[in-house]
Amino acid sequence: MFVKICGITTEKDALLAIALGADALGFVFAPGSPRMVTVDEASDIVKHVPYDEVLTLGVFRDERPERVAEIVNRVGLKGAQLHGRESAAEVVYVRQRVPLVIQGFAAGDPAISMASEGPADIVLLDAPDPGSGRVFDWCQVSGALDGVRLLLAGGLTPDNVAEAIRRVRPWGVDVSTGVETAPGSGRKDPRKLRRFIQAARAAGAALEHRGSPNGGIGHQPYDWQAEGA
Repeated sequence: MFVKICGITTEKDALLAIALGADALGFVFAPGSPRMVTVDEASDIVKHVPYDEVLTLGVFRDERPERVAEIVNRVGLKGAQLHGRESAAEVVYVRQRVPLVIQGFAAGDPAISMASEGPADIVLLDAPDPGSGRVFDWCQVSGALDGVRLLLAGGLTPDNVAEAIRRVRPWGVDVSTGVETAPGSGRKDPRKLRRFIQAARAAGAALEHRGSPNGGIGHQPYDWQAEGA
C-alpha cells in the first residue's frame, strides 16, 4: 500500500515520515493553505531528503502550468499534484515537463468519469473541501475509477484508514490533517504518523489475499524513474 504524507512544512517532519516508512511527501504551494511553503523553504527541506527512497511532490491548486513546472524543477521535486480545475491540456503540459503527475478530483465531481482516460499517472480522490480533514462517502468511489492508480484522501486518520482501504481498495492513501498535532497546525504528530502507516500497511497486506486493488498492480511501489519522462 502506497502511503503519501502531505503538508510537510519542516525538515524534521519530512525525515520522520521517511523513517516511519512513507513512500511520498507532499509540499503545498497553494495560497491560503495553513501548510503552504515557499519555494526556498521546500528547497531547504528537499535537499536533505534521500533522493532515491521517496517520491517528493509539489501540490498546486489552479496554478499556471508554466509556474507548476518551474517550481517542481527548481525545487528538485519528482512530480506535481494538481488539485484544482486544471484542463486536460494543462495537465498534459505539466506532464511533459515533470517526471510524474497526480491529478486530484473531489468526490462527486462528474469529471471523475473521464479520469481513467486522462494524462495523469495517478488519480487522487479527495473530499469536496480538500485539507479540511473531513471524510466523504466512500460509496461514491464504487466503480468510478476502475483500472487507474487510485490515491485515496479526505479525512483519513490512523483510526479509519484500515476501513477505508478495505472498502475502497485503493492503490494508495494520502493523509495530512489526520496525522497533525492539531488540525491545520502544519506539524506532524510522530505517534499518529506511526499508527497511520502501520495501519495502512497492514490493511494493504490483507488485500493481497483477496486480489489486487485498483490499478491492477498489487502492492509494488510506484517506479517513477522507470515510467517518468
